[in-house]
Amino acid sequence: MNRESFKISLEKELKDGILNYWLSNTIDHKNGGFFGQITYDNIVHKEADKGSIMHARILWTFAAAYNQLKDDKYLELCDYAYDYIKKVFIDKNHGGVYWMVDYLGNKVDGKKQIYANAFVIYAFSEYAIAKGIQEPLDLAMDLFHKIEEHAFDKELNGYFEAYSEEWVLMEDLRLSEKDKNEKKTNNTHLHILEAYTTLFKATKDIQVGQQLKNLIVLFLDTILDSNTFHFKLFFDENWTLKSDEISYGHDIEGAWLIQEAAQELGDVTLLERVKDAAVKIADVTLAEGIAEDGAIVNEGDPTGITDTDRHWWPQIEAMVGFINAYENTDDEKYLIAAHRLWEYSIEHLVNKEFGEWWWRVDENNTPNLEEDKVGPWKAPYHNGRACLEGIKRFEKLAQTTSIK
Repeated sequence: MNRESFKISLEKELKDGILNYWLSNTIDHKNGGFFGQITYDNIVHKEADKGSIMHARILWTFAAAYNQLKDDKYLELCDYAYDYIKKVFIDKNHGGVYWMVDYLGNKVDGKKQIYANAFVIYAFSEYAIAKGIQEPLDLAMDLFHKIEEHAFDKELNGYFEAYSEEWVLMEDLRLSEKDKNEKKTNNTHLHILEAYTTLFKATKDIQVGQQLKNLIVLFLDTILDSNTFHFKLFFDENWTLKSDEISYGHDIEGAWLIQEAAQELGDVTLLERVKDAAVKIADVTLAEGIAEDGAIVNEGDPTGITDTDRHWWPQIEAMVGFINAYENTDDEKYLIAAHRLWEYSIEHLVNKEFGEWWWRVDENNTPNLEEDKVGPWKAPYHNGRACLEGIKRFEKLAQTTSIK
């Protein structure tokens, strides 16, 4: 496996494909922010509502791209995205982040989904590192304190899912229609973890570090099934498991994100526990979740695979998870699996006619034309971040190899 050619391919798709598409096609120059909906064939719905998650993911991606690649045009887009988020999504009265605004920037859904608040912390923290300024960190810390004040379960641990505009726990807690209406989920905890990792990196705040360590231990002791090495997905407030679904993408994404968190904390004992878990999760994903063509399937349960579709984000998160397992073990099988996922994604998930990536293809590699290329859930964060991670990790491996 030629790591250098792999890295060059990642760089090309990141710069010429993903980042260039979002720079060139998604900015709403008339009304501010980014268009809320663009179809697979680049039809722009200029009056579509605009989501806080999508905007935060765009800001994070371009801030991370600037921090790694130092291209000023990425930082200019960050300034634009940050100003818009600060202006329209931050609740000036009650604190926290609105879920959705209309195309003009007026609030249409003021609920405080903790997942969305975490993404703004993630974005503002990365942006603060890029700019070297305090204001976004102050705003990120405000959001951190709101989450800890309202959503952290001080009795039973973990975080509740969703609140009203005035921070009253909601009856309907779901992130999306496909989710179960439960008070605690793997998904939200995973994205609080990545947000707190970057916030801790930017601030070294003691309380952020304590809560980040608590999250890592919570994943290892409660959310991860120590028999199967799958992450459990939905729980009630008492941490009673409410589903037997397996999300292969969340498994392997969680593996490397938890390791990144432990590395940032610098807790050597905890890091060794996490590394061991990360490799075991990668092994289970390889054994159960990878199809013959090298792609990762979407979902399963204890009886086997239940959804063979190949969504864009698990392919690319699994690529990083397997590179991470390779770094932990020096076992080439993980690097081979990562490269197969990359080749599969470039061949079948990149929309070669209209740019960017398909949401998903089926097991015959037929794209789904109903799902948008740009929307509340579709941003450059998964594929952009994975390319950045791959480039960074291969550069580090090249340095350590040459030292040896």
